[in-house]
Order: sequence, then structure tokens, then C-alpha cells
Amino acid sequence: MLRWIARYTNWLHTRWPAGTVEKLPESGRDGATNIPGVSISGDLTGIPLLKFAVDSGARAARAAASGVKRAPGPIDVGRPAPGEVLDLAIVGAGVSGAAAAVEARKQGLRFEILEATEPFSTIVNFPKGKPIYTYPREMKPAGDLQVTADVKEALVEELKSQAERAGIAPMAARAERVERSGAKLGVRLAEGGFLPARRVLIAIGRSGSFRKLGVPGENLDKVYNRLHDPKDFAGQHALVVGGGDTALETAIALAQAGVHVTLSYRGTELSRPKPENVERLERLLRDPHADPGGSIRLRLATQVKEIRSREILMRAGEREEILPNDVVFTMLGREAPLDFLRKSGIRIAGEMRAPQWIALSLFVLFCAWLYNWKSGGSMSQVFAERHWFPFNLPDILSRLGGSIAADAKQPATIVGTLAISASGPAFWYTLAYSAVVVVFGLKRIRRRKTPYVTAQTATLMLVQVLPLFLLPEIILPQLAYHGLLPRGFLDALFPVVSYGHGREFWRAYGLILAWPLNVYNVFTRDPLWWWIGISVVQTLVLIPLGIYFFGKGVYCGWICSCGALAETLGDTHRQKMPHGPFWNRLNMLGQGVLLVAVLLLLVRIMGWVLPDGNWADSIFDPFLKSPYKWGVDVFLAGVIGYGLYFWFSGRVWCRFLCPLAALMHIYARFSRFAIVPDKKKCISCNVCTAVCHQGIDVMNFANKGLPMQDPECVRCSACVQSCPTGVLQFGQVDRKGKTIALDLLPASPVIMREGQA
Repeated sequence: MLRWIARYTNWLHTRWPAGTVEKLPESGRDGATNIPGVSISGDLTGIPLLKFAVDSGARAARAAASGVKRAPGPIDVGRPAPGEVLDLAIVGAGVSGAAAAVEARKQGLRFEILEATEPFSTIVNFPKGKPIYTYPREMKPAGDLQVTADVKEALVEELKSQAERAGIAPMAARAERVERSGAKLGVRLAEGGFLPARRVLIAIGRSGSFRKLGVPGENLDKVYNRLHDPKDFAGQHALVVGGGDTALETAIALAQAGVHVTLSYRGTELSRPKPENVERLERLLRDPHADPGGSIRLRLATQVKEIRSREILMRAGEREEILPNDVVFTMLGREAPLDFLRKSGIRIAGEMRAPQWIALSLFVLFCAWLYNWKSGGSMSQVFAERHWFPFNLPDILSRLGGSIAADAKQPATIVGTLAISASGPAFWYTLAYSAVVVVFGLKRIRRRKTPYVTAQTATLMLVQVLPLFLLPEIILPQLAYHGLLPRGFLDALFPVVSYGHGREFWRAYGLILAWPLNVYNVFTRDPLWWWIGISVVQTLVLIPLGIYFFGKGVYCGWICSCGALAETLGDTHRQKMPHGPFWNRLNMLGQGVLLVAVLLLLVRIMGWVLPDGNWADSIFDPFLKSPYKWGVDVFLAGVIGYGLYFWFSGRVWCRFLCPLAALMHIYARFSRFAIVPDKKKCISCNVCTAVCHQGIDVMNFANKGLPMQDPECVRCSACVQSCPTGVLQFGQVDRKGKTIALDLLPASPVIMREGQA
């Protein structure tokens, strides 16, 4: 049994990649952080591209200039006097910091740029002759600092000459942290002293600690994390560890300098490097003697176990081997300077501290109260018994002129009809829900500015407002009370009840919320055949057809009310979704909820089939349907799903627990929908994975050139839109992965610009 479950889990979910996301500071427009007046630029924003580093630095300086109020008169932009409050303090004289300094001088700001080592130190420490990739080719960064060189030495010269012409002279100092106390802001220096400034820009890139292998011998003198001149190691046996661009470039440079190189990578394929680097490596592998005296071997799926003085212990699967070795290069990259950021009080994406945990706990308690009230629990009864708002609305409106009949089922006026709607929690909850979707939907449209997002968000708002609010709460009651609906239609879809409007108009939610997301039109003591028919057509015909052509997102991303809130209110929180293998396995929780819904359906059908008074009828409502309502609809969907909204993304319910999503995951395994990548454009920046609020490792598909067909995808377009080089597009593929068609509705700003060029 467990073996079959494992196979099913692998078929449905765990076969897909489950990469993690690097910790980076939270930032908004122009790199703004949670500390007013402090922003970030360059690699810290998550895009490791020279042109984007330049662009973000220049824009951050412009944003600082826009917030500085000046007295009229000439501006002195010389070096500020000691103790003078700067307009802008720039921490880091790399590419981004220099671009900010050039723009600050142009904007007439009083600024200082701090550098602990030397200007452009990251590029200066590149290996000799390292090729430089200035993607995107057609992009012209903001500001006057520009990059055009394609080799390390030429780039360093180009950058330094531009900085000198602009009069940029960094101050030699190491920043310890950024401090803010009330209106006082500035940079605390490690050497002592404080540099006050109205604005601070942190442009220190990935200047944190080098990543470690964590194996014995890693501290030996022969282990390096940088390569300066490959000729220094000619004739030696070198091990290069890593699978990114830096590792490949290091291995290639060493081999061409006459070094015997072994390139070790723990993965089964090289998916992260740029295509140009992979092609250069493949040429050397095909002709290992192309460079006199040097050679190169690629060892995939291997791990270093121990580094010794003259050899390396390496594991390949279950087998261990010893390789002769003179020098090791661990080219694993660097971490973001998290300690500096934490000491400065800047929030790190995904990190939770005591204040966040307290806020999360309080919000979950609020959601527990809210959904208890909304679902007719004890809080709703207290409101009704004490005639608190909104349960006292019929009396209020009656006094204002709305004459309501004594039985509250035959209101004499429109005001009276609305009073009955507004006296229940469902009306106010749905009204507030719809208002939030519309308000934040309009903000999303203005923020994203692509035809795809505009059409998607407008559709979500329309579906939420019309069929999920106006229809059940206002339109249908009004039509019924004025005799504009046939009696047979009313009896078939909206049975008579002794509360509210006198009929169950809330069942109209079932026109949009399909089974098993909404089970209550099916889980009735006597079958409602029209609703059963509608549910069958929705769940077994329309949704599978839509998913076949457009993926699960045809419902989750364009119709569902849960998706509507996630794509509007949750739009700025999508990067908070946890990633990784554990969370990928946790996706299977929804299959358990789906199984419970199916078992309840079988019991309900047995109750219909068996004679009156059968065991199924006697236990279904009190022991099955009611626990399902409070356990799944109230606790999991409401308290947990919305309670975690602002800390773990708006798709917690959708990804992990929703039974309809779980069913659609099965349908999606047969879908033609895919996110189609252009591998040659992929720079492995991981932005697409970081913004996926379904936890999909989009980059793993993109840098392999494979169509992304993970069934979790909800077509939100965040990965397509956020990709800085225009790698991704929505489309359809055949069973072999060959592209059949691409979407006509543009979702990528980069591709839109390229089409206009």
C-alpha cells in the first residue's frame, strides 16, 4: 500500500523540481526597505545582472533626490564637511553604488560613498580574461554610468574611467550597520564614528560569507574560493566544485592554462550556467587536448567528502574514490550580507521574529472569531441574541421607512428586502470580500501593467462581484419577491426555508464554486437533482476541458473566489510562499481532504439509495457533514488559509489543502498547458521561482529549456512578468514537450518591448 502511495505521490507532485529560494532583504519600489529612508540596490534586489545593478542604483539615487527638500539658491555638491547631514549615504562602491553616486552628483545631492576594500572589487577579483555578459542586450540602464565591455579587464577600465570623470572618490571605511532612531538616520562605521544622512542606499551586493562545502580539510591553504590568474596553477591537478557560471568559467580558464581539471557538481546535469559557458565546456570535453598541457573532466552527481593535502576523497553514488589533487576551488557563490542587514533592522524575506509570530497568532485568532461569526457559530448567535449590528438592521431600516412584514419573508419594499439580506453575516462578509478584491485588484492592474494581468484581474473582480455577491444576496431575492422567477425554477434550485429570505438563495454560489470546493448543494438529505447535474457538468466536464487546454489556472487563476483574493490582496505577498522538497511533499495534504470529500459523497449516495430511516441518513448531517464544515470550510479554508495570508502567501489553502485544487492537479497531469522557456535567455537568477506563490521551482525548468508543466501552476503570470530577460511565455505543448502554440495575450513586459522594437 505504501509503495502505491509513493508511486502516486511521485506521479502527481514529487517528480517535479523543488528548489529553494535564497534569503534576501524585503524591498519595494526603487529598493525601499521596511526602514523609512533606507533602500537597497544591485544584487540584493535578487537580479544578478550588471545592467540591472546600474539601473537600480541610478533609480534609487533619483528616488532619494525626489524626497530631498532644498532651500532656493546654488547647490554645493563638494565633499560634505565633517558632521554635516548628507542627503544620501551610499554603502558600497561596486557597480550599483557607483551608478548611484554618479546619479546623485547629477541630481545635486550631498552624498558620500563608502567602500571597505576597493571600488568595483567584485569585478576586479574576477579571473583574468573572464567574459562579461551584459544582458539584456537591448536594455539601456537609467543614469549616466553604462556598461558595454565584454571582458573583465576592459570592463574594470570602463567603469573606473566613468567614475573618475564624474568625480566619484569613495571614502575608505567599513559600514557596521545602518542606524535609525526617530528622525536620526545614518551609517555606523566599524572604525568608529557615525555618518548622518537623510537617506541611505545599501549597495554591497552578495558580500556576505562564501558558501562552504562543510567537509574536513576545507580550511587547508590549497582551498580557494576565487581564481585570479589560472597560469599560476599550470601543470597541477585542480578540483573545481560547483555547477554555476563561475564554476564553469573557472574550470575552462584553468584547463586552457594547462591545468588538469576535474569539475564536480552534485546535480545530475548542468542546468544553471549560461548556454555560452555550457557550449565552451562541451567543446573542451569533446576535444580534451585542444589546449596544450591541460585537460578537463566533468563529474556529475558527485560530492566531496574530504580534502587532504595531496588528494581528494569523493563520493559518486554509493562508491567512493580518491583523486590526486594540488588545489581546490569551491565556486559556490556568496550569501547575502544577512548579518549586516539584520543589525540594521532590515527585514529578510521569509524570516520570522517574535513580533511577526505574535502578529500571526493574533491574526489567526481574529480569523477564528471572524469565521465562527460568518458561519453561524456561537459568536453569530451572541450578535443575534443581543441585537448587535448587523442583526438589528431590519429594525433600523423599518424605522427609516422600510416596512417589513411580521414574518420577515414578504418584505413590502426594496429596502425591506435588502434589510433581510443585510441582517445576516454572509451579506457583510461577502460585501467586504468583494470590496477588497476590487480595491486591491485595481491596484494590481496599475502595478503590473500587462494585458494579461488586466484581463485576468478584471475577470476575477467581475466574477466575485456579480455571481458571488450581487446574484445571491440582492438580484435573486429581488426577482423572487417581485414574482419575476418561475416557481418551478425556485423550488428546483432554492428550496423553501424558515429563515432569511425564505429560500436558500446562497446556493447560487454553486454556480461558480464547484464541487468539492462547495459540497453543500450535493450533500443534502434529499437530492437536489438540478444542482447535482450542474456539479457533474462543472467538475467532470467543463473544468477538465478548460484544464486540458489552459491548465489548472483556468479556474484557480481566473474564476475562483479564493484565487481572486490571492491575486489581488495577496499580490504583494506571493514571495512569502515556502519552497523546497518538504513543502513540495506537503502538497499531498489536499489529496487527503479530497479523499474525505469523496468518501462523504459515497455515504451520501448510500443514504439516497437505501430506504428511509437508514443508517447513512441518521449519521450524515451530525457526524459527517457538520464536522466537515467546521473542520475543512471554517478551520482549514478560513482560519488557516486566511490566517497565514500575510506571512506565508495568499495561496496556502489553494496549494496545500483545497480539495478542488487537489482534483484539478490530477486533471492537470494530462493538460497541454505549459510555461514555455527560451533557454538561451535564462540567466539562472531564480526570480521566477522566488515570486511563485505555489512554490514551483520555475527556474529549474527554464534553465534546462524544458516546458514547465507542474500541476500546481495557477497561471498568475508573476514568473512570466518578473523574468528580467523575457525567458517565459504561456503556451501549449504536446506529450513530447514540443510547443504547439503560444498565448496571444502578452504577459511579459520584456517580450512586449522586444515586439515593439
